[in-house]
Amino acid sequence: MAGEPLKVLDALDVAKTQWYHFTAIVIAGMGFFTDAYDLFCVSLVTKLLGRIYYHKQGSDKPGELPGNVAAAVNGVAFCGTLSGQLFFGWLGDKMGRKRVYGMTLMLMVICSVASGLSFSSSPTSVVATLCFFRFWLGFGIGGDYPLSATIMSEYANKRTRGAFIAAVFAMQGFGILAGGVVAIIVSAAFDAKYPAPSYQENPNASTIPQADYVWRIIVIFGAFPALLTYYWRMKMPETARYTALVAKNAKQAAADMSKVLQVELESEQDKIEEGKSKNEFGLFSKSFLRRHGLHLLGTTSTWFLLDIAFYSQNLFQKDIFTAIGWLPPAKTMNAIEEVFKIARAQTLIALCSTVPGYWFTVALIDVMGRFAIQLMGFFFMTVFMFALAIPYNHWTLPDHRIGFVVMYSLTFFFANFGPNATTFVVPAEIFPARLRSTCHGISAASGKAGAIIGAFGFQAVEKAFGVKKTLIILGVVNALGALFTLLVPESKGKSLEEMSGEAGEEVERETEARAESRRTMPV
Repeated sequence: MAGEPLKVLDALDVAKTQWYHFTAIVIAGMGFFTDAYDLFCVSLVTKLLGRIYYHKQGSDKPGELPGNVAAAVNGVAFCGTLSGQLFFGWLGDKMGRKRVYGMTLMLMVICSVASGLSFSSSPTSVVATLCFFRFWLGFGIGGDYPLSATIMSEYANKRTRGAFIAAVFAMQGFGILAGGVVAIIVSAAFDAKYPAPSYQENPNASTIPQADYVWRIIVIFGAFPALLTYYWRMKMPETARYTALVAKNAKQAAADMSKVLQVELESEQDKIEEGKSKNEFGLFSKSFLRRHGLHLLGTTSTWFLLDIAFYSQNLFQKDIFTAIGWLPPAKTMNAIEEVFKIARAQTLIALCSTVPGYWFTVALIDVMGRFAIQLMGFFFMTVFMFALAIPYNHWTLPDHRIGFVVMYSLTFFFANFGPNATTFVVPAEIFPARLRSTCHGISAASGKAGAIIGAFGFQAVEKAFGVKKTLIILGVVNALGALFTLLVPESKGKSLEEMSGEAGEEVERETEARAESRRTMPV
């Protein structure tokens, strides 16, 4: 197989965009829709949980989750996601992408429903049960990262592969948007049905008993999109690259892709047998370190740095809106009204910046390339973060608050038309097939480690240094992301085998031999 690629892989690389490409985008993308919905919807209801379960009689302000509880509710799913990315990434290379894909989806569905059914007699037990199920929800979500990216990359043609993988990830934007829309609809319906006074008018009556249903409905809704895609995920054939290059079954790979592409393909099992002993280095080998060590450092470090900034902004944007006066003081609203206004603000940000940013990446990633988009995104995130932070007092004045929101939205736009999309795309393209899911899982887990720092550390940093200095710190983090982007290779227009080194092994060895002979020739 060393001299030329298998015809089944070549057929996938040069295939025209067909219906099965869009089917794969929707099937994999709905998983990311659910992922984003589940991970972000909890940020909409944390204030409501505080009012319901941590109300103090006689207090002049509504109940709030204690700092450690708020950090746990926001961050525990990320801990599960990190674990799931590592475990399912490794399992996807061992058992196959398709076999593991169904496991992650059912785990997401079951734990979404269970999170919303976290009933108990005491607030501590409710929150503990919610955190338990959100950890396992995150574990399932974590598996979706390496598997969805790997499946889409291995199905796509090389001309539009970046756009297809980015389109899967772009469904995250719709998931965030849906989280806001569902919260708006549910809270508006309950507020209309059960009107209540503001907290300052009547503290006890401001949180109606039915408010306990509001957060549960919002959380449980995340199960339905995942459930709808389960049947179609199970119908997808295993990717040809896994079947041929990892399972070493060229006949099955050709048969599966003949159905998908609707063309006759030769099995070429003899090429598989010839290539069995070649290019079989492992993750912890010197060969991997030499060929892909810097690549893995680049994908892990950039995703880590991005997610510190991205998730800090996303999870706590309601606090920033309150600080600049975009949300009224909590005591001037009832519990359901507060959910509505937080959801409305988050939905506006998603609609104006988050969603468009994702789709700009989809449109331009195979034109500009991954490297250029990622570097540009980090650069502008740094610029806008410093532009918000340095004259921060200026932005808090009533006349300038809209300008603050516009600048804040632009940081989201360039995160999504930038590294938030490309850090997901690149690890699915540059590593060998037998390590692709594992390396993507490691890269994604590094990102979630950054998200955990954002989720658990942001509140402590903000309390210690204030919003202004915190924004400066996030600006420095983005600048470091731009620096580490220099380690990430460009994969635009190249086949997966070209990027990973699985094609042209003999050519590479001959080149190395010629270079060695030149070094040893007498002068």
